[in-house]
Amino acid sequence: MPTPIQSLDSFGARASLEAGGATHTIYRLDRAADALGCNLSRLPFTLRVLLENLLRGEDGTAVTREQIEAVGAWQAQAAPSQEIAFRPARVLLQDFTGVPAIVDLAAMRDAMAELGGDPSRINPQQPVDLVIDHSVQVDEFGGDAAFLINVTREFERNGERYQFLRWGQQAFEGFRVVPPGTGIVHQVNLEYLAPVVFSADGAAYPDTLVGTDSHTTMINGLGVVGWGVGGIEAEAAMLGQPVSMLIPQVFGVRLTGSLPEGATGTDLVLRVVELLRERNVVGKFVEFFGTGLTALPLAARATIANMCPEYGATVGFFPVDDETLNYLRFTGRSEEQIALVEAYCREQQLFRTDDTPDPEYSEMLELDLGTIEPSLAGPKRPQDRISLSDAQSSARATIAEEVEAGATAAPVSVSSNGDSYELSNGSVVIAAITSCTNTSNPEVMVAAGLLAKNAVERGLRTPPWVKTSLAPGSRVVTEYLDEAGLTPYLDELGFNLVGYGCTTCIGNSGPLPPAVSNAVDGGPLAVAAVLSGNRNFEARISNQVRANYLASPPLVVAYALAGHMDVDLATQPLGTDADGAPVHLSDIWPDEQEVASVIQSSIRSQMFRERYADVFTGDEQWAALDSGGGQRFGWVEDSTYVRHAPYFQGLDREPAERGAIEGARVLALLGDSVTTDHISPAGAIAPDSPAGRYLAEHEVARRDFNSYGSRRGNHEVMVRGAFANVRLRNQLVEREGGWTRHLPDGEEMPIYDAAEQYRAEGVPLIVLAGREYGSGSSRDWAAKGPSLLGVRAAIAQSYERIHRSNLIGMGILPLEFPSGESAASLGLTGEESFDITGVEGGVEPGQDVAVRAVAADGAETTFTARCRIDTPVEAEYYRHGGILQYVLRGLLEE
Repeated sequence: MPTPIQSLDSFGARASLEAGGATHTIYRLDRAADALGCNLSRLPFTLRVLLENLLRGEDGTAVTREQIEAVGAWQAQAAPSQEIAFRPARVLLQDFTGVPAIVDLAAMRDAMAELGGDPSRINPQQPVDLVIDHSVQVDEFGGDAAFLINVTREFERNGERYQFLRWGQQAFEGFRVVPPGTGIVHQVNLEYLAPVVFSADGAAYPDTLVGTDSHTTMINGLGVVGWGVGGIEAEAAMLGQPVSMLIPQVFGVRLTGSLPEGATGTDLVLRVVELLRERNVVGKFVEFFGTGLTALPLAARATIANMCPEYGATVGFFPVDDETLNYLRFTGRSEEQIALVEAYCREQQLFRTDDTPDPEYSEMLELDLGTIEPSLAGPKRPQDRISLSDAQSSARATIAEEVEAGATAAPVSVSSNGDSYELSNGSVVIAAITSCTNTSNPEVMVAAGLLAKNAVERGLRTPPWVKTSLAPGSRVVTEYLDEAGLTPYLDELGFNLVGYGCTTCIGNSGPLPPAVSNAVDGGPLAVAAVLSGNRNFEARISNQVRANYLASPPLVVAYALAGHMDVDLATQPLGTDADGAPVHLSDIWPDEQEVASVIQSSIRSQMFRERYADVFTGDEQWAALDSGGGQRFGWVEDSTYVRHAPYFQGLDREPAERGAIEGARVLALLGDSVTTDHISPAGAIAPDSPAGRYLAEHEVARRDFNSYGSRRGNHEVMVRGAFANVRLRNQLVEREGGWTRHLPDGEEMPIYDAAEQYRAEGVPLIVLAGREYGSGSSRDWAAKGPSLLGVRAAIAQSYERIHRSNLIGMGILPLEFPSGESAASLGLTGEESFDITGVEGGVEPGQDVAVRAVAADGAETTFTARCRIDTPVEAEYYRHGGILQYVLRGLLEE
């Protein structure tokens, strides 16, 4: 690790703190506030953390006195305008986004050497942890052997990727890997990795981070400021590049009261997502405050923080308080560390009590926790909350829409494994207790186990068409469910352990049983999935499932028992007992006292200490992998998993001048809420897709195609998968999926094939889109893929935060239509030829850009777009052709 920055300490904030049995250098916020002439207590907690970060990192170049003064003078109502340089204390990766990040770093080492530099300069400048959690799939389910079979298949499919990560672990200093089969990155971070307050090189300072997964924000529930970024931005941070950002507006959510009986943390977060989406908090920090925090368990806070991307904010922060300290003790952190956290946060006015003065906020809303009711969200977006009492009517409306769109109205008869049954629209074919969002919360996990116990004891069973699975985010979950005696009942209903990873939540739900799959396709039927995850975008969970609902783990069990969405769980029975008596959900739903009693008797701090004692060791399969050696990776030419990244080929020490974009064609004309799943799917690779054909040409058997997410280390697969989501609606064609028309001849073809033809013709490409373009996951391949296709610019009505940043990081120009305008309102069909001028030689943040669209008949449409390059540093990234090129050239200069 490099020598820490020696702060200029212009405001005399450097001081000492005795805590945790040691003396630490700190940068006192109250001293700085006095020197700045500001009232520290009026600043939101998150801005206090940013202020400390700048005080400690003040070097006069990246971090200046003016930046510190700007935070001190923050005006709640002012539009963000002041750029600051934030340096996170660490970087967090998962394997889907982490593998391409390490591929890029390995390629940067090669480029550095080829340009005459020292390749060892390409090395993390702060701690980096990667947790392997995105690769396990639910191939096997509903039996005791499911976990072993799925793990074996995981290593068969991903051994090459894992070998590469083992190489990276030895090649890069400060880079640690949590092996597969351990847990989900955000739950491991919450339960183990996060110190809350760092102690290093004699200094104490707040734990802060960026991560290559949008749900990195889960750690905000523990009082840690951190958020998701694209892999390319994370790579720059790993290499010492500060994160350029504007001082944000901060939205306050005052919580009062307490959750009523029967309502869960999941129900609360679905209401929060609904409310904050309505208030448009995109790009803002959100802080939760108020007396309601006192009665809100940390696990529920973490659930709300986890779904921060779903409500669109950058962070969803809960300040450190007594509950935080209780959780640190509960999860086995040392008493010395807990003492440091408490002493530091109290000293720095980062500790919340009910008597803490409320900070000033840009906007606020109030939420009475007593109003929360059992809920679902779906069928296509997390913000579309449905009260459980309205779930049946909502499901019926969705089914009616699907029938109108072409689903069969008649049930389909199925015979399989001795069972005969009928599947119909709305049948639940996937029920998954999955995702760190909820498996990190013992209350809902124990509630699910008790519900299963009560159901089994009343004679209820899961219908044979439901694919059930349990994928906890931590091995501790399995241990306490075993300790409570609840595992056998979950197993009895088919919720056997399938793996420790994201599984169904990210689309790794595995194939449906053949009989069910054939019935769904043969109908065709619009079937449903219910999962305890955080996202339910179209085709994300399974290509064969049309409606996806988010729910708490006990409700997942309930809908698995019901087997259908067209049911009123309040009035209709789930089934009958041995005596033929109806069994309703209310008959088997556990009460709060029972849940609390089981938690008290079954979960101990020692479980966390023991499980995490050897968290970086892995099992025999991991240990047996040959990691190779050396500081530069030995690329294998015929690999279909790990290929040399192409971004630095032909790179010069000085960037070429960026010119106007002339004669561009529209590759895709898209509507609102197009997600990164639409742009770069993570799930199954279709055999007849360009990516499937590529793998077949390289002699990869269909059963070994794996997923797009697992092949993100191979740009040849990923560029062919760009815009390949089967539910993508490109308005240039009538069909769904990754299709477009090549212009001007109008021939319909796969998007990848059209892009290759345009490339051969020397034609640049653009994308037109609606509101919230790029919402969802942080995946940088949603920018890398279009860049490699030849996309030079995107013009949208609005962007999600991370995707806008990723586009710039890959050298794609993000533009916005004039306020109130869209492609449709401007009369654009996507068949025009486009000229984008005013960007020659570079761009200025927020500048106007001239756009001219010429139709086939010569008619012209002109408008002025707003450049969504927001900071001077982003303008430099664009001038260099991307953030990695910028960083590499900077390291060469040094």
